Amino acid sequence: MMTDPSKPVVAVTGASRGIGHAIVRHFHRQGWKVITLARTPFSTQCPWAEGIIHHIEVDLSDPGSITGAADRLKRMLDGHGLSALVNNAGISPKCGDGGRMGALVTPLATLLSVQQVNLVAPLQLCQELLEPLKARQGAVVNITSIAGSRVHPFAGAAYAVSKAALSALTRELAYDLAEYGVRVNAVAPGEIETSILSPGTDRLIEAQVPMKRLGRPEEVAEVVYFLASGQASYVTGSEIHINGGQHV
Repeated sequence: MMTDPSKPVVAVTGASRGIGHAIVRHFHRQGWKVITLARTPFSTQCPWAEGIIHHIEVDLSDPGSITGAADRLKRMLDGHGLSALVNNAGISPKCGDGGRMGALVTPLATLLSVQQVNLVAPLQLCQELLEPLKARQGAVVNITSIAGSRVHPFAGAAYAVSKAALSALTRELAYDLAEYGVRVNAVAPGEIETSILSPGTDRLIEAQVPMKRLGRPEEVAEVVYFLASGQASYVTGSEIHINGGQHV
């Protein structure tokens, strides 16, 4: 893979659609080499990337699968280091009718499985990929959510708890990794135009978003890229809201 080791390399989880797909496209257009990690073969979801994007299949609910994927990624890097890790993958379970799964009706097994994918997997990847990140004095960008800081009408309790914890983990990692020159930040999207928008989002936009529109996945990707790039060389431990002012 590393035919040109001077090029920066980014690894992105959950990259086959929506925000993750936009992140992959943006980094590729900026000249980065991209490695994607997801449960499914990437090229079936993104035909344009065939032969361009390097893909690793991984089950983020399985710590053993994560270890195997990290080992494969390090072999692909061939000792040249990792410039950025973007922890984008996440799951958000719903009730049987598709509605919000509140805390009192969330099965404990569901709560734990969401934490594994949304919180534990990003931490494990940071631990497993620490040496490649140190080699490039790279950056980690975690995708949190507006649901991590306020009760959301669509996102359930397990998802909200995982994203609030991921925000805290971002700060902890930023503190721990600063001595190695590795920066760790987060972006917290609000209502972004993807295929998984819930019914009633249009009313939410009108009532809660000062800019009165959905965000575009590309608008999230641009901020993620900024945080991963040298332009943000003195930014760490931060969380940037991307929500048209919804958080205010």
